[in-house]
Amino acid sequence: MQLKSIERIELPPTADMHVHLRQGKLMELVVPTVRQGGVDTVFVPPLTSVEQVLEYQSKLRAITKDVNFLMSLFLHPSVTPQVIAQAAAAGITGVKMYPQGVTTNSESGVSNLESFYETFAAMEQHGLVLNLHGEVLESLAPADTTLEEAFLPTLKTLHERFPRLRIVLEHCTTAAAVEAVRACGPTVGATITAHHLYLTSDEAHCDPFAFCKPIPKNPTDRDALVKTVISGDPKFFFGSDSAPHPLQSKTSAAQGKAPAGVFTQPFVTQLVLLALEEAIERGVIAEAEVTQEKLEGFLSRFGRRFYQLPEASQKKIVLERKGERIPTSISTKDRGLEVGISRGGTEVFSLRWEES
Repeated sequence: MQLKSIERIELPPTADMHVHLRQGKLMELVVPTVRQGGVDTVFVPPLTSVEQVLEYQSKLRAITKDVNFLMSLFLHPSVTPQVIAQAAAAGITGVKMYPQGVTTNSESGVSNLESFYETFAAMEQHGLVLNLHGEVLESLAPADTTLEEAFLPTLKTLHERFPRLRIVLEHCTTAAAVEAVRACGPTVGATITAHHLYLTSDEAHCDPFAFCKPIPKNPTDRDALVKTVISGDPKFFFGSDSAPHPLQSKTSAAQGKAPAGVFTQPFVTQLVLLALEEAIERGVIAEAEVTQEKLEGFLSRFGRRFYQLPEASQKKIVLERKGERIPTSISTKDRGLEVGISRGGTEVFSLRWEES
C-alpha cells in the first residue's frame, strides 16, 4: 500500500480493546467520539461489582446504541470465583488487574497475586479474559529496567499456571514486552496504543498532553511497536488507552505533575495511520510492508477473534485525504468542560461511515 500517497482507504470498523470513557459530564462528552474515530466495539475500564458494571453499561448505551461496550470487573478481594460465575452469566467480558499503586486509580489494586489463583481458575473455566496493566512499582524494578520489563516474569508465571486463561498484556511499550507475548501460547495477546507508536519518553516528560502511563519509551522501543503492528501477528491488536482529562487539569499542573493520560478517541484510527506514515518517513518500515490485510487485522479482526466476537458489522469506515486537521480540543457547547486532543493541528485522513 502506498500509504504516503493513497487518497482513500476502506476498512472494517476499528475494535478498540482498551478505552477510558469516564463518568458524568465527561462521559457524556467523550462517548460520542468513539464512533467519530471509526470504532464500533470498545473494552471498557472496570468497576468493582457486577451491579455497578451493568449500571455503567446501561448509561453508556443510553448515550449511543451504535457501540458494543465490552464490560469488565476490577480485580480485588471481593471478586471471588462465585462473582466470576455471576459476571459470566451477566455477559461481562473480562477482569482488569492493576498492581497496587502503579497508575491512576490503582490504590486498591493487587499486591498478592497468589491470593487470586482460585479466581483466575474460575475465569479460565468461564471464559473471561484477564487484562493486565503490566508494570510494577518503581521501588520493585531493578536498576536500568523499565517497570514493564520488570513485570514480564509475572506474565510468564500466570500463563504457565493457567494456560487456558486468555490474558491480554495491555498497552505494550517495549520490545521486550512484544517478545514476551510472542513467547507465550495462543491464549496470550497484547494491545498497542496509537500514541505509543509516535511518542517517546522525551515528549512525554515535557508535554502534558503526551504524559501517560505507561510512559512511552525510547525510539527503538517505539519503532519495535510499529514493526509489530505491520507484522500481521494476530497476538497483537489495537487498544487506544485513550484517557481524557479536563483541559485545565493538564495545563495548570506543574511540569511532570499533570494527570496521566493521552486523549486520542476522536481520531484513533487516523492516528495509527499517521504513526505508520511517520515511520515510513524515518525509514523504520517500507510502504510495501503496510497492506490492507495487516491494517484490517491489527485495527479490527485480531482483537475480535481473541475476544471471540463476531466479525465487524455490515458497515465500513472510509478514510479520505481532504486536508482535515485534528482540533486542539473538544468541549461542551457552553465550553464548561474541555478536553485536549493528542496531535492537535496535525493533518489526518477524514473519516466517515458507509454501508458495506
